[in-house]
Amino acid sequence: MLKIGDRLPEFKGINQNGETIDSENFQGKKLVVFFYPKANTPGCTAEACNLRDHYSELQDQGFHLLGISADPVKNQKNFSVKYELPFDIIADESRVIIEKFGVWQLKKFMGREFMGIVRTTFVFNENGICIQVIDKVKTKDHAAQILEG
Repeated sequence: MLKIGDRLPEFKGINQNGETIDSENFQGKKLVVFFYPKANTPGCTAEACNLRDHYSELQDQGFHLLGISADPVKNQKNFSVKYELPFDIIADESRVIIEKFGVWQLKKFMGREFMGIVRTTFVFNENGICIQVIDKVKTKDHAAQILEG
């Protein structure tokens, strides 16, 4: 998994509108990249809506937001429209970006083990250096975790 001091990996992904998002477009900008397991599930919805509700505060601090999961574009589009998300969410079905950040890991739930996305948020400064890793995401208070970082 990426850690504080690591550089933003180079990547290209398809957002909820079918448009290509290139990590190069964030050079010189503060960037929050949050990984979530599955669109339209209770925890992921709470997290995305909390970031939506505090989006102007995050923007005031200069942050650009980018959500990523392995959901297909259609699911991301539905999620984005349903909850009026003001930021891009990438459909990384092939898990290329997810693997670059190191968030595809062994998980345990209700006595079974499986591979999946570990809910994690990375904050990068204007130089593309990771300055914060949030691995214990509070889905209902996530914006505050970023702003306090």
